[in-house]
Amino acid sequence: MSRFAVAGLQLALNNQNNIDEIVKEVGAVKKRFPWVQMIVVGELALFGPSTDNAVRTDHEVFAVLAATARDNAVWLIPGSLFVAEGQRVYNVTPVFNPEGVEVTSYRKIFPFTPYEKGVTPGAECCVFDVPDVGRFGVSICYDMWFPEVSRTLAWMGAEVIIHPTMTNTIDRDVEVSLVRANAVSNQVYFIDINVAGRLGNGRSVVAGPGGEIIHEAGEVREIIAVELDLAYLRRCRERGWQNLGQVLKSWRDCDVNFPPYSEGVKNSASLQSLGELVVPKTEK
Repeated sequence: MSRFAVAGLQLALNNQNNIDEIVKEVGAVKKRFPWVQMIVVGELALFGPSTDNAVRTDHEVFAVLAATARDNAVWLIPGSLFVAEGQRVYNVTPVFNPEGVEVTSYRKIFPFTPYEKGVTPGAECCVFDVPDVGRFGVSICYDMWFPEVSRTLAWMGAEVIIHPTMTNTIDRDVEVSLVRANAVSNQVYFIDINVAGRLGNGRSVVAGPGGEIIHEAGEVREIIAVELDLAYLRRCRERGWQNLGQVLKSWRDCDVNFPPYSEGVKNSASLQSLGELVVPKTEK
């Protein structure tokens, strides 16, 4: 099966427990578009962006999400939520299959420091397989500003990157460009779903393996239902988008041992000279 239907839910949410609303939205989308096979929600949509709302791994929300995936027979990526383990808090995206099984979860590697305080970075990239379709990767919001994350997911075999986001700042226009850049440089479908309303400024983007915009949403609530064509993606990887750059093959065949990876990022005198990572203060 080379075609796979995904619906992104760009929801207008508040900084509160939004589980009931999200469950209703998932059911409504599946009822309206019964052909949809995967549903994706924005970052931190479940409980909002405060770490005060962090839950433990045995919280009932995971059972509710599992039941929602099972009842609607969809793959469910319900955005993310803060999860506390011991003294640490992670920004976590769980992935549920249509049987209601949590097949994997991803911990955000790049919290939005210095603004996203008290969040421990994850340490592993995450992929999962949709049987008879292909391999999917997961990243969260600020992760896409670091090309190493998407490149690693492509190296791990991801053909689609699912990317829940919560952005409400003036750099959203830059992020639209980053969605396209991540897509074309890794020849993947990149599905970037933001929130709207009080928590986000929308403009969710779905980009194809040539960096082409399949859809860019507006700034208010919107349901983004699209059909991905994995055969088209594989042809782009084989021949290049529009028979042009075969990016992954060129990367594969490159023999350069790039210093940041062989010597370590922390060994850069230039980067060490940048100073402490802190919130800028008023200049005198």
